[in-house]
Amino acid sequence: MMFWRSIVGKLWITILLLVSFVLFILTVLLLEYFENYHVNETEADLTQLATKIATTLETYDDNDVARAIAWEFADDVTKVLIIYDENTYWYSPDLEGIGNLPISYFMDDPNLQKVFSEDIKVSEKKYLTDAGLDSEFPDEMFIVGAPLHFSSDKTGAVFIYQSLNIVEETSKRTRTFIYFAAGVAIILTTIFAFFLLTRITAPLRKMREAAFELSKGKFDTKVPILTNDEIGELATAFNQMARQLKYNINAVNQEKEQLSSILSSMADGVITLNRDSTILITNPPAERFLQAWYYQQGMKNNPGEELPEEIRELFQKAVSFEKEQIIEVSLQGRNWVIIMSPLYNQTYIRGAVAVLRDMTEERRLDKLRTDFIANVSHELRTPIAMLQGYSEAIIDDIASSEEEKKEIVKVIYDESLRMGRLVNELLDLARMEAGHITLNKDEVNIDQFIEKIIRKFQGLAKDKEIKLTTSKSEQTVGSLVLDPDRIEQVLTNLIDNAIRHTKEQGSVTLNIMSQENGILFDVSDSGSGIPEEDLPFVFERFYKADKARTRGRSGTGLGLAIAKNIVDAHQGEISVHSKINEGTTFTFFLPRKTE
Repeated sequence: MMFWRSIVGKLWITILLLVSFVLFILTVLLLEYFENYHVNETEADLTQLATKIATTLETYDDNDVARAIAWEFADDVTKVLIIYDENTYWYSPDLEGIGNLPISYFMDDPNLQKVFSEDIKVSEKKYLTDAGLDSEFPDEMFIVGAPLHFSSDKTGAVFIYQSLNIVEETSKRTRTFIYFAAGVAIILTTIFAFFLLTRITAPLRKMREAAFELSKGKFDTKVPILTNDEIGELATAFNQMARQLKYNINAVNQEKEQLSSILSSMADGVITLNRDSTILITNPPAERFLQAWYYQQGMKNNPGEELPEEIRELFQKAVSFEKEQIIEVSLQGRNWVIIMSPLYNQTYIRGAVAVLRDMTEERRLDKLRTDFIANVSHELRTPIAMLQGYSEAIIDDIASSEEEKKEIVKVIYDESLRMGRLVNELLDLARMEAGHITLNKDEVNIDQFIEKIIRKFQGLAKDKEIKLTTSKSEQTVGSLVLDPDRIEQVLTNLIDNAIRHTKEQGSVTLNIMSQENGILFDVSDSGSGIPEEDLPFVFERFYKADKARTRGRSGTGLGLAIAKNIVDAHQGEISVHSKINEGTTFTFFLPRKTE
């Protein structure tokens, strides 16, 4: 079944039908030609024979001799009839297969009567069975008549008739020969057709195999070029197409990989939506956004095509108005700004692309800036108010004695120092957070460095009746490369805070532990502690866990923020642990090797 559907089978059938049709037409024409040719030849021979018999009969006076000679002219396939009148006629001797036609048949036939009436030669092809004669006669016979002159006033006739079966036999032989020639032609045509088609279809089969290989992604497949004709040119074009297709596929894959890499590495989320709002493409940040939304909605399984209501409404607006739309949503404690833009396909909108930007950090910074202004204003308002109030007291001569004036001036001086410290700490913190901090590192002996700091706070601790001690994991800690002024600032801030927030008879301990990769510093106190809800914010600017307990003190709320930046600049870490009414421990680690 596959053979008839193949190009070889189709071309073979087409050529075979074409050759058969041509041979059929040629056979019909040749048979007709040969049949007419044999009939015409038979007519000419019989006419010549009839004329010769008539001449012989007219020449000889002895009728018996003349008839004997006439019978000699007849062969074994012809019959001669000599007619003088209706009552006088002679048939040639009977031969096998040819009978004597009735004389009435010749006398009554209008065409044959012309021999007697018009004195001309006649010929006729007759189907005798159709004329009602007996079946002993052949189906078809050819009759020729020639006039016979006995005297000037009387005319007879010589009729010669012959069965056309001989012509039919000749036609059969001719037909058999033509059929044989046609069969040979068909066989030769088939052989030639298969030879030709094999030359044509062999390259085509190779191209088909190569095409299947291309469909499997094997773009290095090549078709051998066997000829220089159209098929060879087709093979060349096929190979060029394969090379170009490979180039285009590689280009598309590179572009796709590049686009995928860009989308994957983008910090912003990207969602491409179809016209019916189904999701086509997402990148990791967008997937995290959708997963957070699914979790918030209580969806355990990712529905895939489900969109948040806010994004769906934004998509409808962007498609309807053909204009970029922006919205900000809050999800799982994070702020997202969603920008939806229509996506065009030449002249019509085929969807939209949404860009999701995580603005949590920006909003936090905005809040920090707002809080910073509010905190600075709050911190400056108190000393400025005190400066203003005590200055007015001096101007209005409220102080009556010299001691009161000195006390007022001392308050003004202390508040101005407090304002100076606040401004300097703000400048230091701003430089640190901007990355402009400069460390003057040097190798420092930790034991001597700690002793110096402890001596500085012994007086303050003694005044407050607080026990200030140090503890070491080893007898000698060793040295460390650091910026001594900056680390002293950190320890000064931590120890000062510990002393200020520890009641009388309390204790403050500085513990130093030497480790393989660095040194760990612990500043512990037995003070009031920090509330658990305030612990995450102790290193933020202007943090004061209990405003009431620091009222009237000189703290600015910037010390811990500055300490954290100094430790970070040394590539270290700082943390805090605290319990209410049990105490607080600040821990920071400084590595031995820094980049």
